[in-house]
Amino acid sequence: MPERWAVNASPIISLARVDRADLLLSIPDVCVVPQAVVSEIMAGPESDPARNFVQNRPIEIVDIPAPSAEIMGWDLGSGETSVLSFALANPDYTAILDDLAARKCANGFSIRVKGTLAVVLMAKQKKLIPSASEVLRSLQSADSAISKT
Repeated sequence: MPERWAVNASPIISLARVDRADLLLSIPDVCVVPQAVVSEIMAGPESDPARNFVQNRPIEIVDIPAPSAEIMGWDLGSGETSVLSFALANPDYTAILDDLAARKCANGFSIRVKGTLAVVLMAKQKKLIPSASEVLRSLQSADSAISKT
């Protein structure tokens, strides 16, 4: 079964900080980023590596016409809501996000979900990186959502 991902801002931001956002395009067969996520990233400073990634990589940007009322009821951010709404409407996609509340929401709707850590581990399994632990240490040093405990 092909890997299809709908990606939220936090994995893009975290991986871009350590120059590994390319993994989001290298691992799945298809990677989409909702317009709300792109807007969130583009609101950052011009020097932001995530912004550079979004502007200069061949990512597929998708519009989400109307998020489901059930997902809206979780009161998540617009990016998380868009990613989950897209994945709910397209069940062959996995939501790539780190936010705990969004992950709980995904579980409630039986939406497949993976986080930044899973992306790094998959990259190691596919031999796209020499060491998962090095990337994880870099993520920790860059003050990402990866816990230091």
